[in-house]
Amino acid sequence: MAGAGGPGAASALSALSASCPSRGSSTPRAVGRAERTPRYTLGLLQTPRSSDSTGGSSGGAARPGNSSGEGLAPGLAAGSSGAKAAVSDRGESYFGDKSSCIENANTLNLTTSSSVRGLNSTCIGKTPLSSSRSVCRSHTPLMGYSVTSSSAVSAHSVASVIVAVVEGRGLARGEVGMASIDLKNPEMILSQFADNTTYAKVITKLKILTPLEIIMSNTACDAGNTTKLFSLITEHFKNVTFTTVQRKYFNETKGLEYIEQLCASEFSTVFMEVQSKYYCLAAASALLKYVEFIQNSVYAPKSLKVRFQGSEKTAMIDSSSAQNLELVINNRDSRNGHTLFGILNYTKTPGGSRRLRSNILEPLVDAETINMRLDCVQELLQDEELFFGLQAVISKFLDTEQLLSVLVQIPKQDTILRSSFSIQLLVEMRTTYFGLLDYPSEEQVQQILCLTKFRVKTAESKITNLIYLKHTLELVEPLKAALRSCNTQLLKAYYNSLEDTRFGIMLEKITTVINDDTRYTKGCLSMRTQKCYAVKPNINEFLDVARRTYTEIIDDIAGMITQLAEKYNLPLKTSFSSARGFFIQMNADCSMLPNGQLPSEFTKITKMKNTYSFTSADLIKMNERCQESLREIYHMTYLIVCKLLSEIYEHIHCLYKLSDIVSMLDMLLSFAHACTLSDYVRPEFTDTLAIKQGWHPILEKIAVEKPVANNTYLTEGNNFVIITGPNMSGKSTYLKQIALCQIMAQIGSYVPAEYCSFRIAEQIFTRIGMDDDIETNASTFTKEMKEITYIVQNANDKSLIIIDELGRGTSAEEGIGICYATCEYLLNLKAFTLFATHFLELCHMDALYPNVENYHFEVQHVRSSAGNKEKIAYTYTLSKGYTEEKNYGLKAAEVSSLPSSVILDAKEITNHIAKQILHRQKSTPEMMKQRAAYHLAMRLVQTARNSRLDPDSLRIYLKGLKKKYEASCPAPGKNDEQQ
Repeated sequence: MAGAGGPGAASALSALSASCPSRGSSTPRAVGRAERTPRYTLGLLQTPRSSDSTGGSSGGAARPGNSSGEGLAPGLAAGSSGAKAAVSDRGESYFGDKSSCIENANTLNLTTSSSVRGLNSTCIGKTPLSSSRSVCRSHTPLMGYSVTSSSAVSAHSVASVIVAVVEGRGLARGEVGMASIDLKNPEMILSQFADNTTYAKVITKLKILTPLEIIMSNTACDAGNTTKLFSLITEHFKNVTFTTVQRKYFNETKGLEYIEQLCASEFSTVFMEVQSKYYCLAAASALLKYVEFIQNSVYAPKSLKVRFQGSEKTAMIDSSSAQNLELVINNRDSRNGHTLFGILNYTKTPGGSRRLRSNILEPLVDAETINMRLDCVQELLQDEELFFGLQAVISKFLDTEQLLSVLVQIPKQDTILRSSFSIQLLVEMRTTYFGLLDYPSEEQVQQILCLTKFRVKTAESKITNLIYLKHTLELVEPLKAALRSCNTQLLKAYYNSLEDTRFGIMLEKITTVINDDTRYTKGCLSMRTQKCYAVKPNINEFLDVARRTYTEIIDDIAGMITQLAEKYNLPLKTSFSSARGFFIQMNADCSMLPNGQLPSEFTKITKMKNTYSFTSADLIKMNERCQESLREIYHMTYLIVCKLLSEIYEHIHCLYKLSDIVSMLDMLLSFAHACTLSDYVRPEFTDTLAIKQGWHPILEKIAVEKPVANNTYLTEGNNFVIITGPNMSGKSTYLKQIALCQIMAQIGSYVPAEYCSFRIAEQIFTRIGMDDDIETNASTFTKEMKEITYIVQNANDKSLIIIDELGRGTSAEEGIGICYATCEYLLNLKAFTLFATHFLELCHMDALYPNVENYHFEVQHVRSSAGNKEKIAYTYTLSKGYTEEKNYGLKAAEVSSLPSSVILDAKEITNHIAKQILHRQKSTPEMMKQRAAYHLAMRLVQTARNSRLDPDSLRIYLKGLKKKYEASCPAPGKNDEQQ
């Protein structure tokens, strides 16, 4: 043991002596506390404030890399020990314990003072990969949620995704590649697609990812030559950090090599999908290189889940539509849960919450996959034992994805060497206490303390992760037992996946080293005890001695506080917190204390109501002894844990499968739970959008009474619905309701209705009128035109289009013209369109286009008790035809103080104009006959496609269609009358 360190050990200690303060009269622990090390959260270095960035100019410009494309800035070269040490101390993310976030980091400058709005300014403080760095705001990923299952709701409160974006040049401009990786989840998602000049797909995908940081090529923001894509992204993501790296790091060959090296074998089919997708491979290359730099760790070989996500596999909901529909964020209060995500989120795990959110923003378009999910929800609703059994098991799972992210990352070589070296020295120090070696010198003790404190969080984190892993693996068998009697195809597939022998192999290896009763528990002291006694006895002699010492110290603390209670005749009790360690608490009134004060022996006294908290000099010393003993235990346990993890690493990739199963089951259970609270029904998928007595799912949770239900019916033959009615009659709510029901159906949830059938929508567009749209100003009209332009450019035959109050930002003449032209364009598509308007002139389009239907929201006129004034009572009921409430402005004028003569003149002029318009737009008998024939033909086609009627019922139905057709055609001889 004495020679374990050797000359290398001595030189390492000498090199570190300059950074370790002299011991002096302070205790070793006090000295150790003085050293301030970088703060890491979720494995990412905290971004310094921009005001600190100028101090990093010593880093200089990025030097060209070597032949492999790698390079280090001078500021981070071997001579810059401070910055290097800062990055090296990343360790593993210690999720679930905020105390692992150490003090603020000022040693490594990753930002500049330049902002995206001042691209011409000189960029300084460059990273090894960076040619410039633009920061809108310092945006540090805090500990968004603990690993406990109760935190599912806040799973998305903090961003942790890094995205690389690259666009083709020259003729390939518009072809965009993206690669993203979540620092909490070891999954890299690749995308490549052709986008138009608005880059709507890019913006939508980035909004869904909610990135912490966006990486782009330095050529995208060259002074005076900024690309449109870069400008749009920086405009839409003002609170996101931007980093530019040299274009050479966007290398598709290197990207493919990375994927071949890092992709787990279970996901190797991705090679076939991406090998010709040059831009997403280039983005992957830059992303992985950058993450490796900021994490100061690399992903282990064959450890990453790599997935190509084509835009054709999910429906596209643009960010404006997601905001209009309040899918995941409430427009009035971002903390409010009155969103589609909020009303469906009964998930128990962070992974389930993340999956639900991503599904809502990108619904499925494959009916077979959706129906498999619906089959599961149906079985969960019908089998109460299965529902509660699965829910009980799922709720015990922690964040499996984040656990995987920690396990598959390995620190770089220098970190490993320094960690193992500090362990060796620590063991040497422990052996001296038993007389096996000479007692170490004062300098050696101080240096050892510096090293051990430097790595104690890494050791503690590693032990915690192993306990979480054991806890997770122990839940596999209960999960299998809950799924054993299931009947649906998807649940059976999940049960078969859990038969993987690797789960048992890993658990068996873990239980040979770790105590059977070691498990995840809540409470910092309880969890600390689990970590201390995780390793079985008799595996490491020195560890057993250290734990006995720790136990004795804890007993001494308890005994000392008991003696103090007897000495002063006070009701003292032992308490603990992660910040203070052990301290004393007392619940008592001031009158119990002599002279109303605590004895002078007690210090650091705080009071909250009748509870006193305090400590003593002796207790502080015992806490320091306890911490020293704890560090020794952690370090020795760390060695054992590292060896164990290396033995089970080859089997660890089955956790990807488990993570996927748990998050999907959690989401399906959430859907089933939502159904038990409301009268939802299972949707069907046909070529028709038919909702019988459907209602708004979010409004149901807000309103005191159940919302008024309404019907919806759209087919290929009636694919364009114009909706009219007074303000506040329910038009906007109804439109949102249809879009929300469509999304619910396409994610595999039941829907709020008595019956519903949907046609799969590949895009969902909404243009909802806001209150500020009433203002007639240039900016509001511009906004309307941007939204409509986007819809017109991107809609296809499989779209669901919802437009509300178009044309209110300009004059009535222009508004009618724009609405009419937009409607005529959309009528050329087979998209399902619902168009709400106050321009009643549009209602006459049904005379020209047989696929147009008119509906309106009914209102009733109620006279006041005095009998002289009339008020409108809203029924919120949808009826066929256009509204009879034509003159909303005149009715408002009647209840105002305008002279009656002015109101009478206005009515007369309005009636005259209306008669002229109506005369010009009357339907001729020939047009009515053509319209009836069109509707009959479409009904016959629809019947042939979807009918499940028996022959007799079908015969009756067809006779009904014939009668309806004859009734719709004008009778002979009435031609002149109609004219």
